[in-house]
Amino acid sequence: MAMRGPRLEFAVGAFLLLTLASLLVLAVASTNQRWGFGSSQYTLTARFSQIGQLRAQAPVKIGGVTIGKVSDISLDPTKFDSVVTLSLDNKYKDLPADTSAGIFTSGLLGESYIGLQPGGDPETLKPGEEIGFTQPAVDLLQLVGKYMFSGGGSGGSNAPAATDGQAPPPAPPASPSTEPHHQ
Repeated sequence: MAMRGPRLEFAVGAFLLLTLASLLVLAVASTNQRWGFGSSQYTLTARFSQIGQLRAQAPVKIGGVTIGKVSDISLDPTKFDSVVTLSLDNKYKDLPADTSAGIFTSGLLGESYIGLQPGGDPETLKPGEEIGFTQPAVDLLQLVGKYMFSGGGSGGSNAPAATDGQAPPPAPPASPSTEPHHQ
């Protein structure tokens, strides 16, 4: 016997509510990545002269382990440096004050990320402080171009000089001939 009337309406309504609740849970979980709604994070900033392909949401790593993400990238209008805001997990809040930050790439053409190298200072960085030691991104295409157009790494100064289309002069003999001359 088929279900009709109020029972069917209740079942459809309950199914729709469960579906909407599941979608809401998925949306919150995918944007915050944790249920604390950001309360377990703190921020640090770092200035870079060149950020390459670094983007917001890029990972922040120490020793290859992700400890946070890039939450914002802006330009300082007075110094014209890129100011990168890092959102880090609270369990890593005791980073030494002399921690350094660099922009690296995963593999040859992989994603850019911030790599932190903790120092040995007993003082720690407080939330909102700036990391004082930074290393800008390396432009791999520029390095490859420089390598290709500088003689392919053969030490450009040892390369033969241009001869305006003429053949180079013959090289002198390696050692004088010891054979007697025949007449």
